[in-house]
Amino acid sequence: MPEQKPKSTVRKRDKNFRASTQRFLPIAEIRSDTVLLKNGGYRAVLEVEALNFNLKSETEQQGIIAGYGAFMNTLGFPLQIVVRSTKTNIDTYLEQMRAIGEKHENELLKQQTLSYVSFMQRLIEVAEIMQKHFYVVVSLDKSLRKKTLVEQFFDWIHPEDSMTKASARNREFAQGARELKERVELVQTGLNSIGLHANRMTTRGLIDLYYQIYNPKTSQHQKIPTEMEQLKTEKGVL
Repeated sequence: MPEQKPKSTVRKRDKNFRASTQRFLPIAEIRSDTVLLKNGGYRAVLEVEALNFNLKSETEQQGIIAGYGAFMNTLGFPLQIVVRSTKTNIDTYLEQMRAIGEKHENELLKQQTLSYVSFMQRLIEVAEIMQKHFYVVVSLDKSLRKKTLVEQFFDWIHPEDSMTKASARNREFAQGARELKERVELVQTGLNSIGLHANRMTTRGLIDLYYQIYNPKTSQHQKIPTEMEQLKTEKGVL
């Protein structure tokens, strides 16, 4: 009788292809200009236009600082301020210039326009010109209770979303979105009072932003389709 080998105690690799790094992301879905987290939280992202503080007079600078301090004192919830540096992307502009150049009937103007496009492409590749984006993340969490070590452990071994969580989000979304909107309007009013113009990012803008953050290299070559209908998702994606 052949000798039986002892059963291996090494855990085999999960063959479920859906068990990817995406299940470890805190984001469950993005809709109605809102980021819905797996833990039931809501996030709105405001894109803020830059303000050249150094060009302001001393009186204006003091007014901005005092206004910012007063604005922060009115907040009863946390804010996240994000400064993101990215490589300048002018692909859309260059495509428009190339299309204009191709339509020129004058051969000299056509060559000059196409040469300009080629020059700008080489300049961006060599110089790696960077640009900064400023964001304010407004949060709304349904519970401020700190999780126990046991709860944190189970969240770590089971980070994926579930139908139960999705159903709870759908039931609570209307109220959560309304409360989040009130906070967004409060933040926008406070920023506008010190000369900072803040616009809430749309669903499309949020998708592009998080795609670029989590895929910094891939996003430079593979763009998300312009039409939302072209974004195909699997049935298991919530």
